[in-house]
Amino acid sequence: MNISSRFDAAVRKLYTAFHNNTLNPEDCTQCAVGNILDQKDSWKHMTDMHGSVKLNYVGLVHQNLGRRFNGYSPIELLQIEASFLKGCGYRLGKTYCHKPDYFKDKAILFNGLSEVISTLCRLDHIDNIMDCSNLFNYQSKSLELQH
Repeated sequence: MNISSRFDAAVRKLYTAFHNNTLNPEDCTQCAVGNILDQKDSWKHMTDMHGSVKLNYVGLVHQNLGRRFNGYSPIELLQIEASFLKGCGYRLGKTYCHKPDYFKDKAILFNGLSEVISTLCRLDHIDNIMDCSNLFNYQSKSLELQH
């Protein structure tokens, strides 16, 4: 499987953050995107709401200029962050972002990390490395019904 340098760098940074306990969905320098962007928080100015996948004016300018941040476009960064928050149990809506009580629990952070890696795989058009169903030769009933 060919992986991009942006994917490799992002996964390495997230792995390090997870094991160094510097992965925190409530800190824009330590969340998934904050870690991918080397603990910078400038990305938060590309949207008006935590967890939103809608670019604001600043985000649209960067997107339309073709800017990339450690290989990722502004819209991709917002998708990555939203997947992290959802994986951590946040409920995201158009006008709200509700955080769970135990968002710093290691198991919850791992779920968020798994969602991020799945999103990174989708963005790079590679198989989801977090999907272990092939290891167990397992297909869900919905897949079996389609065949």
